[in-house]
This record gives sequence, C-alpha cells and structure tokens, in this order.
Amino acid sequence: MSDQATFAAALLDPSLACPSGLFSSNGAAPDSRFAVYRNNVQSSLINALADSYPVVLQLVGDAFFRAMARAYVQDAPPRHAVINDYGHDFADFIQGFAPAASVPYLADVARLERLRVNAYHTADAGCIDPMQLAAALNEPETLAQLRIQLHPSLFTLCSPYALVSVWSAHQDDHPPPSLTPYREQCALILRNGLHVEVFAIDQGAARFIERLQAGDCLEQAAIHALDVAPAFDLSQCLALLISRNAITHLQQHDKVSP
Repeated sequence: MSDQATFAAALLDPSLACPSGLFSSNGAAPDSRFAVYRNNVQSSLINALADSYPVVLQLVGDAFFRAMARAYVQDAPPRHAVINDYGHDFADFIQGFAPAASVPYLADVARLERLRVNAYHTADAGCIDPMQLAAALNEPETLAQLRIQLHPSLFTLCSPYALVSVWSAHQDDHPPPSLTPYREQCALILRNGLHVEVFAIDQGAARFIERLQAGDCLEQAAIHALDVAPAFDLSQCLALLISRNAITHLQQHDKVSP
C-alpha cells in the first residue's frame, strides 16, 4: 500500500494507527493532531450526507443518522472531489444496514432525496413552445408515432411505500402525528426553474414517462402504461408534463422540433 493510500485509509478508520512519517511543527507526537484531523474529515462527510438526506435524518434522529452515516463513510470513502456526488449509493447502504430495518421505507425515501439532488444538478434545457406542442398534439395522423423528449432533470421512482407522502410530511417543522406509509406510491421528480418539485403519480403515469425516456413513441408508451394501470389517463399525464415545462423536444418522421 502506498503512503497516500495508507494515509487515506487511516483517515476513515479509527482503528488504524496514525501513519508513520508524520510530524508536527512543534516537534510533538502527531497522533493527537491526526486524530483531530481525522474527526474533522469524517464529520465533514457526515454533514454532507445530512445535507443531502434531511428527511432520512428526521425519520431516524440525529444520533442514529450520524452513527449510520459514520459506518457508511468508513465503508464507502469519496472517489472524487465533487462533494455533491458523495453518498450517491447511500440508499443501497441503508437497505442493507440491519439497525435501520425497523423503518423499512427509509431506503426508498433516501432514493427520492438522491434523485432530488441529481435533478438539481442536471443540465438546463428549454421547454418546447406551447403553440408548437399544441399543434403537434392536434395532428391525429401523426400523433400515435410522436416521440416526446423530456427534461433531463425528470426522474420517476415507484415504491411499495408512500414515499412522497412521507417526504412531503417532513417539509415543515411540524410533521403530522400520524401517517400511513405502507401503501404503494410513485414519485415524479423534476426541476422547474431552480426549484426541484416532487409529485405523487400513479403507476401508469410512471410507466408512460419511463417508456418515453426509453425512446418509445406516444402510442407505444401509452400501451405500456395501460398494461400496468388500465385506468391510465393519457390526457391528464400530458397535462401535468406540459404544466411543469417538462417537454423539451418533439420528434415526428425522424425530424426533431426544438
């Protein structure tokens, strides 16, 4: 192991001794100063996780969250210098973290919070002109084969738990005293301007959006949506996407419309 790797490993693992070869400016043993530096590094990473996962923190409390985050930090050190990306797989860690099993929806709430971070940092993209969109949607001859391109900040997430309701309930200082998280719910995450919005949508809408993102034409995407949700309302779903400025381009007959 190189000196750099040894130093990095010791920073994240309190059981490892202070690396050899270090010295302090006053000639004293460096152990205590290295311990302070190690604590500062770990605390900074834990604070970064707390900033990215505020609802997860609220659900389990500060002490539990920091203990769980410390275990994650020791298991998954940063791979590059962009701190916003740190913790991208924290939800998977929570899923396998035995002490968190008493809150079974915790990992999915973490997945929702990570998608909000991702949405905030995606590239900007302009929405399509409303008149052009209306014209395309009123062309019955070509409507079925229309391909709709969506904003890059748009994500969907389906869960066996009411993750949107849980997340929404913790957006103020006084969450409701009772909440029923044990029901299926899908989320739509989208940045509109500088604000990342979260909506509850049904399974059909989620499947429709997923298929549009995969490149399906309007008709194909709607068929997939109806397969999972026979009551899927295409007009309602399109109205939501239009109202949130989520449509960026249309494609008809291999021709892209800005």
